[in-house]
Amino acid sequence: MTALDLSSPVAVVGTGTMGQGIAQVALVAGHPVRLYDALPGRARQAADAIGARLDRLVEKERLSAADRDAARARLLPAETLAELADCSLVVEAVLERLDVKQELFRELEDIVGEDCLLATNTSSLSVTAIGGALRVPGRFVGLHFFNPAPLLPLVEVVSGFATDVTYATRAYETARAWGKTPVACADTPGFIVNRIARPFYAEAFAVYEAQGADPATIDAVLRESGGFRMGAFELTDLIGQDVNESVTRSVWESFFHDVRFTPSLAQRRLVESGRLGRKTGHGWYDHRDGAERPEPDTAERRQPPAHVVAEGDLGPAADLLALIREAGIQVREEDEDNGTRLVLPSGGQLALADGQTSVEFRDVVYFDLALDYRTATRIALSASQDTAPQTLAEAIGLFQALGKKVTVIGDVPGMIVARTVARIIDLAHDAVAKGVATEEDIDTAMRLGVNYPLGPFEWSRRLGRSWAYALLDDLHLRDPSGRYAPSLALYRHAHASDPREGNAS
Repeated sequence: MTALDLSSPVAVVGTGTMGQGIAQVALVAGHPVRLYDALPGRARQAADAIGARLDRLVEKERLSAADRDAARARLLPAETLAELADCSLVVEAVLERLDVKQELFRELEDIVGEDCLLATNTSSLSVTAIGGALRVPGRFVGLHFFNPAPLLPLVEVVSGFATDVTYATRAYETARAWGKTPVACADTPGFIVNRIARPFYAEAFAVYEAQGADPATIDAVLRESGGFRMGAFELTDLIGQDVNESVTRSVWESFFHDVRFTPSLAQRRLVESGRLGRKTGHGWYDHRDGAERPEPDTAERRQPPAHVVAEGDLGPAADLLALIREAGIQVREEDEDNGTRLVLPSGGQLALADGQTSVEFRDVVYFDLALDYRTATRIALSASQDTAPQTLAEAIGLFQALGKKVTVIGDVPGMIVARTVARIIDLAHDAVAKGVATEEDIDTAMRLGVNYPLGPFEWSRRLGRSWAYALLDDLHLRDPSGRYAPSLALYRHAHASDPREGNAS
């Protein structure tokens, strides 16, 4: 089944920000569009607002005046649902309440034609449950746009338990015809993005709750080492703490209180206090006029070591060896069966975060994962109270000699970037194993939906088959709550033969 013909009318029910955005997308693509809102006058106001945005597109030379005028002529406010009778697609963007959405679609089913595609833009409710109120749920799908809909390319096309594949295909091809990048997924709590993105927020909050580092420092490490566009604290302040926590709580409850999705108590307290982020002037950060943004913790200058001994190839951090040599520091390499560390002149060791803690070992400083050690501008280190001051000083000086800012956090297993990426990879493998989506669609969704620098499977291939499993397995030993227990899918991936090498890895 192909995309809807451009002559087919499209209706949008609900004229808030998201409803207007979806209507604008369909309108610019060339469809006649009907707008309906239960509140009198809202549809007309929404049509005027969309018209004003079209004017701005003309001013920015992104739309011709002729195309704007034609689009305006195709946009019609509707005063009753009955005026949507000839539409080929109706997209709902109303209040996120199951009973409200079910009642709306019951009414629509009695109005529209038998072949009309019905779609919900819900981000947190079950598509199956909404469609369960219909006599013919096979034509019901989820079309989850991301805000702002006219700008963000991703659309999650969600098939409920009863969705007919022909209608899911029509929805997918229509989204693509509208210039969007659709990804197909099964009806699971959070769909793709909101399911797999949970650790990005949860692990940052967990490090904070463990007093490993403050919000500004954690955000800086996620950005400057992990390559994320924004840190978890600043991003949730932008989204709204209430909105972000609501999604987290919805996913957690929908998964029957699975500990992997447990909400943050610190975030709950923030919501309870009314500090919801930018929209209230205060969240994790103070956004009021004149407020100073806190600086991340950055270590003072230290002398770099004259030499280091590399035991093993450092795994995902192997690029460091070339950088250390380029900085004029002598590197002596020694083959070690299980070696993945640097030995400093003091005798202390420097190792990539692996899910263990510094306090367990004699004189070990851990360093965090970086997206790219050459381009990273900040590196996080962790040490325990028993770490020799000289060892920590040499570790700081080493990374400073490479041109990096250095942050020292508490002795947190898995640190910041490493534990976050490992958990994202794990949830992604678990989702594929359970038929939620393909690897390709998950990578696309996470890059386009939340601007991750790499998709989870791209990260997994770069870091090695067993990296995420080994780190989470070590974390699970230190926190046996189940939060870090690797999924069976990740276990299988880590222990399977690598098809490129023909042997187990």
